[in-house]
Amino acid sequence: MGGGELKYVNEAFAENWIAPLGPNVNGLEADIQSYAGVKNAAALSSGTGAIHLALDILGVGEGDYVLVQSFTFCASVNPIEYLGAKPVFIDSEQDSWNMCPEVLEEALQHFEAEGKLYRVKAIIPVHLYGVPARMNEIMSLAEKYSIPVVEDAAESLGATLNGKHTGTFGEFGVYSFNGNKIITTSGGGALISNDSSKIQLARKLATQARDDAPHYQHSMIGYNYRMSNICAGIGRGQMEVLDERIQQRRANFERYLKIFQELGWEIEYQNERYGVFANRWLSAFYFNPDVFGSNFREELRLFLDSLNIESRPLWKPMHLQPVYDGCQYFGKRNNAERIFDFGLCLPSGSNLTLEEWERIEKALTEFSKR
Repeated sequence: MGGGELKYVNEAFAENWIAPLGPNVNGLEADIQSYAGVKNAAALSSGTGAIHLALDILGVGEGDYVLVQSFTFCASVNPIEYLGAKPVFIDSEQDSWNMCPEVLEEALQHFEAEGKLYRVKAIIPVHLYGVPARMNEIMSLAEKYSIPVVEDAAESLGATLNGKHTGTFGEFGVYSFNGNKIITTSGGGALISNDSSKIQLARKLATQARDDAPHYQHSMIGYNYRMSNICAGIGRGQMEVLDERIQQRRANFERYLKIFQELGWEIEYQNERYGVFANRWLSAFYFNPDVFGSNFREELRLFLDSLNIESRPLWKPMHLQPVYDGCQYFGKRNNAERIFDFGLCLPSGSNLTLEEWERIEKALTEFSKR
């Protein structure tokens, strides 16, 4: 917490405005719009709900296809199934670990050749671990084939590409304020767009699609996805320290690079190229098996765990998940699988203490000697 959150929460209590909607919800939406440079934002109960609403508004339905990055968390994909559509998984490229534009084009050409391009209703790239995807190339393909883009920027709030915020390239952008994100509203998310009519529709759908009538009347199916005034108050306080949190996360990442350099480890990671500014939400690294051997990553993870230092493998690609067995996957290079097999996320919290850093560095040094 940054310290300013209680002011907004206390205001909500003083005004007896606790439930969804309220001044803090309006204020948080305005804060997001100002920060990201986008015209419209809807504060919601989760980033997953935001993706669901975006796809629903785009008309995704039974039998349709949505092309989505395979190397991601399941929340990027599950809303596709909510609507009866089918995810089609796209491999990552080596530099950013995000959706590969070349593989995306291969998939689009495949559906065009089969006469099924009309069933491809959306493209969902993910800005993984706070590193922007190659949006210029992805948007160029989306425009060429007339397919809308929903950016999953859940992990990348504050990250930019050539000065433009992630989430603002596509027709919709999605942010997450879940408890593990760079800032939090306890649980929550936001849907953003420069199309005001679509965000107005999103707000309506998120409040059970109630019609403008003196009684409860509903002409379409809606959802219960609006954020509470209390959670939005936490979010307003968190927005005040977002830039500080980004600096802390980036400092974590740079500290690891310095440690690795001192140990003589040739580590690979998501590169900041092509005008990229990453928020480095998590410090994630790739231990090339050709350099370190095939068991290095797992031995390091287990060694750290024995010292009560948590580390984690990276996201397991969606095309390898049992629940999505049988879905189409495009990716002859299998970069996503390789990064998953040999990648590791190290402690990344904004509140890491000097004592904890000393423990981490000592552990890595000891492991290196072994």
